[in-house]
Amino acid sequence: MTTKRIAPESLRIRPMTEQDVDAIVSIDHLYFGRERREYYKEKLGAATKGAGINTSLVAEVEGRIVGFMIGTLYTGEFGIPETTATIDTIGVHPMAVGKGVASRLLEQFVDQVGKLGVTTIHTLVDWNDRNLLTFFQRSGFVPSRRLSLELDVS
Repeated sequence: MTTKRIAPESLRIRPMTEQDVDAIVSIDHLYFGRERREYYKEKLGAATKGAGINTSLVAEVEGRIVGFMIGTLYTGEFGIPETTATIDTIGVHPMAVGKGVASRLLEQFVDQVGKLGVTTIHTLVDWNDRNLLTFFQRSGFVPSRRLSLELDVS
């Protein structure tokens, strides 16, 4: 692939299915250096078989998965009374980075959850992941007014 954007007509965004697990695990492995197959099988199972609506997506070029986004719809969890969504995981094959794949996935996700009554989308980003922070900032995300808390139990 070249460095220019992928032509919109050649990039297909579709709902994720359990058959996509190998491609998703492969993309994830390129970034983390380890295979998280069980994690993705669980995520895909919840997204495709759960009582909720499948908000998880894959991006394909010529039938090959080049990116994915796993999202979840919430209807009152964490004491938040409105319907919200989260972006749990996003991944783009390194050869497709910077070509509009993540933006198209996000655009489709926003459209999809917006039709379900979502007015706010949340995500968590590692403070040191400048590329991901920049992507979300350019996409209109801002720091939340909610504070993420953690407890070290080791």
